[in-house]
Amino acid sequence: MSAITPLRLASYNIRASLGTDLRRDPLRVLEAISALQADVVVLQEADHRMGARPAALPRDMIESHTGLRPVPVAENAVSLGWHGIAVLARPDLEVSDIHRYPLPGLEPRGAVAVDLAHLRVVGVHLGLLRHSRRMQLDRIRTALADLPQRPTVILGDFNEWSRKVGLGRLARHYTILTPGRTYPSTLPLGALDRVAHCDALQVRMLPAPVKAKGSHPSDHLPILAEVRAQP
Repeated sequence: MSAITPLRLASYNIRASLGTDLRRDPLRVLEAISALQADVVVLQEADHRMGARPAALPRDMIESHTGLRPVPVAENAVSLGWHGIAVLARPDLEVSDIHRYPLPGLEPRGAVAVDLAHLRVVGVHLGLLRHSRRMQLDRIRTALADLPQRPTVILGDFNEWSRKVGLGRLARHYTILTPGRTYPSTLPLGALDRVAHCDALQVRMLPAPVKAKGSHPSDHLPILAEVRAQP
């Protein structure tokens, strides 16, 4: 990634395409993703929870509606993501490696690290319990430390309501940015969706497009950031 060519990265918990009107509308989600005009989008809850966890978005329509392609993080033919975490990227961004990490805790959770364009993008969806989240952050930090060094940004639904405590295990090694309240989308109260980055990167949060009217595609709002290498 060139120091003079920033990338736009987004994170969005799409709740398996279930909008605030309790209708599943994948096309509405794709429109929201397209409006972000991002180079890379990390999704949470990109698959349904039951059975083989089928994709919540029509795979054959993603590129035509968003200009992005799914990174092959799934381990089966029906899911879009792994543990519900999917990564969409510009077709010209070459993926050199994919790392999948099961996370500890009471709920089945995972993290996905994708190496592309001299950048490591890590997608997370942490647990509902702080005790589980702390164990998960320890696992993520240790796993990333064992990989070959590369500028790293972590995006996702951290599920942490506090802005003061709960993420210290990550804050000792990464800068954590909390762009604002994202949940619930109809009346945001919790800043659950965040970005963390290493010292090799400059990250600037950008305002995500605001839906003018109507129901939201998900119960979360997306977040958007500009990422560039340190000069």
